[in-house]
Amino acid sequence: MAIAKAERLMNLALCLLGARRPLSKRELRASIEAYLEAAGDDAFNRMFERDKDDLRELGLVIDTVDNVDGETGYLARRDSNRLPPVTLDAAEATALGLAARVWQQARLAGAASGALHKLRAAGGMPQAGEDGGYGDPHPHSTLEPRIPARETAFEPLMLACRDRRLVVFDYRRSNAARPERRSVEPWTLECWRGHWYLAGHDRDRGAERVFRLSRITGPVRSRAAAFSAPVPDQVTVREAVERWAGESATGRARIRLRRESGYPLRARAVGAIRETDGGWDELEIPYGHGLDAWLVEFGPDVVVLEPAELRADVVDRLRAVAKG
Repeated sequence: MAIAKAERLMNLALCLLGARRPLSKRELRASIEAYLEAAGDDAFNRMFERDKDDLRELGLVIDTVDNVDGETGYLARRDSNRLPPVTLDAAEATALGLAARVWQQARLAGAASGALHKLRAAGGMPQAGEDGGYGDPHPHSTLEPRIPARETAFEPLMLACRDRRLVVFDYRRSNAARPERRSVEPWTLECWRGHWYLAGHDRDRGAERVFRLSRITGPVRSRAAAFSAPVPDQVTVREAVERWAGESATGRARIRLRRESGYPLRARAVGAIRETDGGWDELEIPYGHGLDAWLVEFGPDVVVLEPAELRADVVDRLRAVAKG
């Protein structure tokens, strides 16, 4: 019967950790039962190299040395594989758990999950209470917060923010027919109302700007260039997005809303809400960048009357959804 890979990795790790001197491939093959079942030398070599890489990926430090017989030896020194004391309180463990869930739909999902497993193995994650929690390896809550990161621009922009690297990308504004090339010094990313936004210094306009990731077309390219503007100590992405998305806009839009629906829009009505025929109401709401995307979420319960450019943007979005 074939031996499970998990058992094979465990045996290899124990063998490397328990050895007092570097062990050669020949010695490891003779000591681990799963390797004795290998069909031949080539099969064993492939299996061993994969296992060694997997253990290193899991965090085991494996030294490669030349022993006295001229063969390559392998050893996992205990002092190199001992974690310093890691102790997190419940709030810190919860924050880490939530942060790890951000990457569930990104390429960093495996790394985030592996990091949590290593912390639990080291005893750094506290046990949760009866209500479950992110420090608990088996949370019982049926509600799990998720922050989607589906845009392909998310990962390169996240890395550019971390490394403070200039980025160049094509960006399509809501009222523009074609995308425009933008050179941005990225500061930070933030999720607001289910959408990711980038805040940074727009070199072409010489001012702070906020970009919605779903409007970035094509690849994001980074450049090794020094920032020309200082990075603020605190970047208020949410406030900037709210200004652009109509929260503090000075313009107004007139819409028709189906009665007994769209309560978030009604809460933002400017002035009185007027009843009309056919079960519809008319109202005015603040109008700014991004309002079209929010109105589309209400589907057939909202009709834009004016301005004309907002109506056109909403119609375009609905047609795109219908085609998709």
